[in-house]
Amino acid sequence: MNIDKKFLPLIVSLSVILGAVAMFVVMQVTDGTSAEPVLNDSGDADTELAIDQDDGEENAAEEAVETSGSEISEDKAEKFHKAYSIIMDRYVEAFDEEELLEGAINGMLEVLDDPYSVYMDQETAREFMDSLDSSFEGIGAEVSMTNGKVTIVAPFRDSPAEKAGLRPNDQIVGIDGDSIEGLSLYEAVLQIRGEKGTTVTLTVERPGVSEELNIDVVRDTIPIETVTSELIEEDGAKIGLIEIRSFSESTATDFEEQLHALEKEGIDGLVIDVRGNPGGFLQSVEDIGNLLVPGGEPIVQIENREGERIRHVSNLEEEKEYPIATLINEGSASASEILAAALKEAGGHHVVGETTFGKGTVQQTLQLGDGSELKLTLFRWLTSDGNDINEVGVEPTEEVRQPDFFYVSPVQAEDPLEFDMNSEQVENAQLMLEGLDYDPGRTDGYFSSETEEAVRAFQDDEGLDVTGVIDEDTAWALQDRVVEAVRDRENDLQFKRAIELLIENE
Repeated sequence: MNIDKKFLPLIVSLSVILGAVAMFVVMQVTDGTSAEPVLNDSGDADTELAIDQDDGEENAAEEAVETSGSEISEDKAEKFHKAYSIIMDRYVEAFDEEELLEGAINGMLEVLDDPYSVYMDQETAREFMDSLDSSFEGIGAEVSMTNGKVTIVAPFRDSPAEKAGLRPNDQIVGIDGDSIEGLSLYEAVLQIRGEKGTTVTLTVERPGVSEELNIDVVRDTIPIETVTSELIEEDGAKIGLIEIRSFSESTATDFEEQLHALEKEGIDGLVIDVRGNPGGFLQSVEDIGNLLVPGGEPIVQIENREGERIRHVSNLEEEKEYPIATLINEGSASASEILAAALKEAGGHHVVGETTFGKGTVQQTLQLGDGSELKLTLFRWLTSDGNDINEVGVEPTEEVRQPDFFYVSPVQAEDPLEFDMNSEQVENAQLMLEGLDYDPGRTDGYFSSETEEAVRAFQDDEGLDVTGVIDEDTAWALQDRVVEAVRDRENDLQFKRAIELLIENE
């Protein structure tokens, strides 16, 4: 395979941070330890995750695509040109010639049936490139285009999106009351972005929920700190906890520093939390893999269309003496899945939680010469053992579901909920009340007298008007208390199980 390196600024997930004026790279494939120079090692970037761009990335953005010999045949070119000329010369209504050309490009991509292969016109591409140097304000979520709908891959931990109740696989169908049917991913994102302190109302379709949800999200500054850690003492054991929120350029360095600090404390085990982590630079996750995956074992494999694979192998010289458990959920995607799979398959470590998102394809960003861009899927990445997780996800070694209120949808209370009603919204409220230790009597969606009493008790504790009716103020208060409960580690069954496993294996 003979590919010029300067034409391979690759990313493993076509997705975006919903920032006020910023779109950033989430994952990029870079050169590993393999001999074949197929993958770019210059830091070239695309718009996916909140990180700063270096000179190499900016220069790469100016490169134009070169063809490699797969030219359209003369008869097919003639057919296309003839159709184009007929439309240009004879169609009855006036139209824009540039839109006709872009429509042809989009038509070709549509035939591929690939949500990650997309076209950006000059204006959209310019806005997204300009945004690379902008501030980190927005709702804090990664999105992709799936089956023609803007879909949440994962809200970032502690982000406005997560606090408002957005969940992985939510499909956004409206913004501020207007349908977004027919908009591209980038056009929709531009509408979602906005300044800190402003509110955007997203209408979403949620799997398993029959009614559309209107979710208000207050935009805020999205923190760029990607790694946090702490030392936990449990039953006489010292357990290190490192949470990775995304994989940016500095993540591996920060991870190494914090890992070494924990190791100096003499930890007996390590928990790595990548739940809700939408991904990041492949080089970053490779570097972390080199700190944890046994030497000589593959961290990840990259496969081209001919089935040829490149194995990125760990260079760790001395294996860790302590056990490791990785926490995952359906919001863990791309780089998070690479790390979890490598620790599971190559390292033989525990992976606790729920099956991940399942993003295992690789796109290349190509400039078309006039400022427009084409992103095209060129590769798949495979796990250490060569498993394709795309649209499947990484399964945990031990599946642990969180309490029901972790998964509940926000209560829609534009029309108050009251005694004798029966609806999904009532069921959502009952699950919230139950999770907050207010006994609603039942959780089947019927607003019983017991549910009314639970609402009264909650309203009294929150200093609200005690009516027994769930109005918007009560619904917001329920949502706020549930977010706090989700943050309480005492309720985190996945984390607790990970600690138990580490102590058992100590």
